[in-house]
Amino acid sequence: MIAVIDYQMGNLRSVANALDSLGARTCITQDPRDLESAAAIVLPGVGAFGRGMENLQRLNLLDAINEQVVARKKPYLGLCLGMQFLARESTEFGRHQGFGWIDGIVRELRPGDPGFKVPHMGWNNVEVRSREPLFRNMDESPIFYFVHSLVLEIDAAEQSRISATCWHGERVTASVQHENIFGVQFHPEKSQRDGLKLLENFLRLV
Repeated sequence: MIAVIDYQMGNLRSVANALDSLGARTCITQDPRDLESAAAIVLPGVGAFGRGMENLQRLNLLDAINEQVVARKKPYLGLCLGMQFLARESTEFGRHQGFGWIDGIVRELRPGDPGFKVPHMGWNNVEVRSREPLFRNMDESPIFYFVHSLVLEIDAAEQSRISATCWHGERVTASVQHENIFGVQFHPEKSQRDGLKLLENFLRLV
């Protein structure tokens, strides 16, 4: 069973439907006990970082996520905001503490060219740095759908954890990975063929 965490941020059903279409059995849940029985955890989301962390705390999900992912090493896939939570902190509307699994901060997107708009919304190819496991058996430059105004800026010592980037007036972290932890800035559930392939590759880890 794949636990899709419901913390009242984002379109969870589209994520669950995409996973179901690949043969997974999903459970959309706010119950920390479901994470114990899950084979893997998916954390989608859109919206404000601070509010998302508050919701996870209020639902008593933070300790459960840490226990299952960090201690028990269950595969974790964060989508959009779910990837940004991996950071040490966010500077969106003040400073907010993240999971701290990756040394970096979430900050506003700052394109150096006015031709690149904020939010970054639409299709973008990515430059893959680590093809295994998420980008296995994909084209050289796969295309995904992005909707975001903030980016995860990773500290110099942990640049090796960036598995793909894209260009939107500046170099943007498109995906990260470290051991059993994965995150993507784009929305695979909205990204058609390449998105489904990425989710399929994640499911192969279970």
